[in-house]
Amino acid sequence: MTFPLLAPNLDDLTKDPSVAAAWLADYGPKLAVGSGRILLIVVVAFLVRMVARRTIDRLTKGASNDRTPTLLRPLRERAPQALGQLVSERREQRAKTIGSVLKSITTFAVFGLAFILVLGQLGIDLAPILASAGVAGVALGFGAQNLVKDFLSGMFMMLEDQYGVGDVVDVGSASGTVEAVGLRVTTLRDGNGTVWYVRNGTVQRVGNSSQGYAVAVVDLPLGYSANVEHASEVIGTVATAAVAQEPLSADVIGDPEVLGVEKVTPETITLRLTVKVRPGRQWAVQRALRGKIMAALDEAGVEPPFGRQNGRA
Repeated sequence: MTFPLLAPNLDDLTKDPSVAAAWLADYGPKLAVGSGRILLIVVVAFLVRMVARRTIDRLTKGASNDRTPTLLRPLRERAPQALGQLVSERREQRAKTIGSVLKSITTFAVFGLAFILVLGQLGIDLAPILASAGVAGVALGFGAQNLVKDFLSGMFMMLEDQYGVGDVVDVGSASGTVEAVGLRVTTLRDGNGTVWYVRNGTVQRVGNSSQGYAVAVVDLPLGYSANVEHASEVIGTVATAAVAQEPLSADVIGDPEVLGVEKVTPETITLRLTVKVRPGRQWAVQRALRGKIMAALDEAGVEPPFGRQNGRA
């Protein structure tokens, strides 16, 4: 049931009470019923929105208490436990972002439907409005393609957990540690401390150094005439002893492996050592092993690179 928007002329109502009485007699019940229905629609819309938002809040709680929020349990999580406290921050940010999207979609759907129902109660023809909204939506879609692309890419990144807070990633245009992941922009901080804001829609590939495990690669240059076999034995012995002790033992999850000669130049021979480590810890392990092994090679009398010989002369 709908009711008319237009009442008789105000002058007619004030000059002739019978006109007002007749109008109220004819349209008063419709006006009361229509107003009641509009009020009911608005109240129900607010109640549905409130219940939906509270439900989403419950589903996103728990990340700060070191447990996976209910909303994220059906989704795959690739966060390495090596991140420690950052795992909770990562989960919390991921849950809040997905929850905020769900809240926005819920609000738009509920109030949009309520608005259409109210217009129907007012007796307004919805066909022209819906047609205009469709045209406006198409125009907005063309004009905001990049924005829509950023949001969709960010949503899939969140759902698939491609990377999160604390991960060390290479997104092509920039690389560094992830500080924040939003639906439109990902924030990275590189090794020099520069903060990079990368639009999610521009990310074509992602290299994540913080998932599963990492490999610490240590290249060690030697003099061209150095005894490679002896140097390999020294490297293997020192590396094995080093990773068995703190603090490296907490980061290393595999045995060191001396791969042998990696590169030969007229001045140097480069030997390569690799060891499997916890994600994100490869650089610290590389630096520590390189320092210990270079000192051990020097003590063992292994010929240093040509440049170092000149430097000591």
